[in-house]
Amino acid sequence: MKFCSKCGGLLLPKRVEGKVVLVCTRCGHMEEPSGSILVGREIKHSPRELTVVIEKKDIGGTVQAICPKCGYNRAYFWQLQTRAADEPMTRFFKCARCGHIWREYD
Repeated sequence: MKFCSKCGGLLLPKRVEGKVVLVCTRCGHMEEPSGSILVGREIKHSPRELTVVIEKKDIGGTVQAICPKCGYNRAYFWQLQTRAADEPMTRFFKCARCGHIWREYD
């Protein structure tokens, strides 16, 4: 990563007249790159950022639980370990009428 010598803004590679130059995102200042430029587009996520997909087989049926959104008294439920291993599991509920999802901690 390289920064502009005039304003301190981020310099990004851009093709101008057939050659690659570094252009400031703030002031537009252009510089010749010193050495080669490697441009990547891969984003790496930590395990905490991954989306958990719950399938029908993972949902444990319905229970009596009052939906905080619509007041209906039936909900589907499932449990996941969302905190440290020595902490209790988190219970999730999905209203059988409106689909609102909420959770409970022990």
